[in-house]
Amino acid sequence: MKEILLLIVGGALVNNVVLSQFLGLCPFLGVSKRVETAAGMGAAVIFVMTIASAFTSAIYTFILAPLDLEYMQTIVFILVIATLVQFVEMVIKKMSPGLYNALGVYLPLITTNCAVLGVALINVKDSYNVGMSIVNGVATALGFTIAIVIMAGIREKIEYNDISPSFKGSPIVLIISGLMAIAFFGFSGLIK
Repeated sequence: MKEILLLIVGGALVNNVVLSQFLGLCPFLGVSKRVETAAGMGAAVIFVMTIASAFTSAIYTFILAPLDLEYMQTIVFILVIATLVQFVEMVIKKMSPGLYNALGVYLPLITTNCAVLGVALINVKDSYNVGMSIVNGVATALGFTIAIVIMAGIREKIEYNDISPSFKGSPIVLIISGLMAIAFFGFSGLIK
């Protein structure tokens, strides 16, 4: 139980995929303008990353490793992730057209979101079994969601602030991202 708790805290806070490992920055910066949209993207990433972690771990453990095809892991993982994203895109389009339109081009970008592929590769590298891979996938996706929702909340708050013209837009977003990364660095003492 202790190992699972450490994996959850590590994946969500200490080794936050966006703020510590700098993976998944495109949707983090692009979809974090509104909290509702950020939460929708976070939910989609949670679903995709959890299912992708399960499938990729199972495929690696039961197919690639026994057949000595470990070198195919990246290609196979990308195909699995792309298939899952297409499924999520169809479901969101059918169930929530507003969210589908709000996410726009960033929803298909989950396919190339290096955070999803990164977690699948980390699961293999750290020799997690299927269960631990799922836990790591959920924890990492929760960390992504926490980071993107916090960023969206800050961006909504500063939208009408008096900011120097040279800092408006991308510069202030990158400064906020850096400050958030420093803040999340404070969690590094939680796990030894």
